[in-house]
Amino acid sequence: MVSMKVTVMVATLAALCVLATNTHAAYRFCCRRYFPGKIPLSEIKGFSLQKNTELCPFRAIIFHTNTRKTCADPTKKWVMDYVTQIDAMAKKMSIAKWKEQEENVLWA
Repeated sequence: MVSMKVTVMVATLAALCVLATNTHAAYRFCCRRYFPGKIPLSEIKGFSLQKNTELCPFRAIIFHTNTRKTCADPTKKWVMDYVTQIDAMAKKMSIAKWKEQEENVLWA
């Protein structure tokens, strides 16, 4: 029969493994430093925000391209200009798509 100590040790070990795995996954997508240069706007397909958390200790704008994710400093003017432009393009595309769908419904 398995002793209670062995059962508790196995359960604790399993819990630690799960916690270590979750922490590693969070760090994989965490910006640790900002990209020093400026990315061409034409390469950017979208962006996401990194908030200041315990695992990711500073805020960042993460620009998504076809090949990579690049961390940018949200206090830089060019970064916020890009965010504004990308946001405006997304809204235009959304409105155009909505109008196209509306026209299709009217002609159907």
